[in-house]
Amino acid sequence: MKRVYIETYGCQMNVADTELMFGVLAREGYVRSETPEGADVMLVNTCAVRDNAEQRVIGRVGELQRHKRPGTVLGVVGCMAQRLGPLLLEKVAKVDLVVGPDAYRNLGALIGNAALGHRAADVEFRSWEHYEDVPAVREPGPTRFITVQRGCDYRCTFCIVPYTRGPERSRTLEDVVTEVRSVAAAGASEVTLLGQTVNSWRNAGHDFADLLRAVGSIDGIRRVRFTSPYPTDFTPRVIAAMADTESVCEHVHLPVQSGSNAVLRRMLRRYTREQYLEVVARLRAAMPALTMSTDIIVGFPGETEEQFAETMELVEAAGFDDAYTFKYSVRDGTPAVKLRDRVPDEVASERLDRLISVVRQQARARNQAWVGSEQEVLVERPARRGAMMLGRTRSNHLVLLDLPTDSIGQYHTVRLSGTTGSTFTGAIVLAQLAVL
Repeated sequence: MKRVYIETYGCQMNVADTELMFGVLAREGYVRSETPEGADVMLVNTCAVRDNAEQRVIGRVGELQRHKRPGTVLGVVGCMAQRLGPLLLEKVAKVDLVVGPDAYRNLGALIGNAALGHRAADVEFRSWEHYEDVPAVREPGPTRFITVQRGCDYRCTFCIVPYTRGPERSRTLEDVVTEVRSVAAAGASEVTLLGQTVNSWRNAGHDFADLLRAVGSIDGIRRVRFTSPYPTDFTPRVIAAMADTESVCEHVHLPVQSGSNAVLRRMLRRYTREQYLEVVARLRAAMPALTMSTDIIVGFPGETEEQFAETMELVEAAGFDDAYTFKYSVRDGTPAVKLRDRVPDEVASERLDRLISVVRQQARARNQAWVGSEQEVLVERPARRGAMMLGRTRSNHLVLLDLPTDSIGQYHTVRLSGTTGSTFTGAIVLAQLAVL
């Protein structure tokens, strides 16, 4: 029996793609290996959004080379593979295989050829590919990622995704519903719908509001999440569907990237700070308990101190519960490479430090306001440290609970007793339905 090891970096879509690859290779007689030692195939599923992510992958591929033996295949797959293509074969001598996100269906044949010494790259875009006939192989658990859309048409000047994932295309509503029903039948009670601009999903006259209502009405599905939406695609219909569909959770991750209109124009984001804050207000009016996280880039070419100050002001005005903050990373092949007035690294680093300080302070204060409240918590997995279990509220807060491992999949009403900043502690008030 052949063994395959896959190491995953990057976003939730890469996690879903790894599950898909396990499904593709299961048809070829492969079984999952938890470690690279003794694996016949080692694949690294990669991210290309920032340069440091790529450098980390290259370093890791170098480490994995020591596990190679005659006939063993070492491959790089995913967005970095798509971006670099055959160049990666030249750059890293012991890499046998480079496969982009639209070529996973061919993995079995490509691996077979690579095992015979035929190194290859397949990074062709296939706009029709949704892998509908390939059942993903997933780890047991109560939560599932469901890819509903691939690619992106928005082409923000800083972003490599349109060049690694191709043009936007949406799965049919029927196919998504069929997959969600199958994971619900297997014991999952929470699904996260994935897309690069997920709320722009459209197919055969249906919009994202229709998709939310359809998925939210499936028997066994108690929670629906989605990521990552685009601000201006929150139409009144979508917001109404979020508010009216009981299973849609009270959390939105809504990337803003900058609080300066001048920077947003250079980024080719399709909204102003005023429009963004209007969307925030409409979402909170429809769902008063909503929590919100975001992505912010500092040090984008041409960003002045005054423009950075506008971002700091927007963080406070929007009242984010959390933010993922980054220094701008140059991505070859994106339009932003041609922009002048690069911000010196030391200036960008200092701005990032100030932003992180404000975000943490704001998150700490907002989290303290939740202490003492009672929340529904789904137990997801063991905590990484200690003997506690880790659960999640509908508002996307992580909670440590003193429960046995067989509590995974259970819902509990929990009183939040304290917070360390990003994680809460809690005590069980009422045990509810076990779904696994």
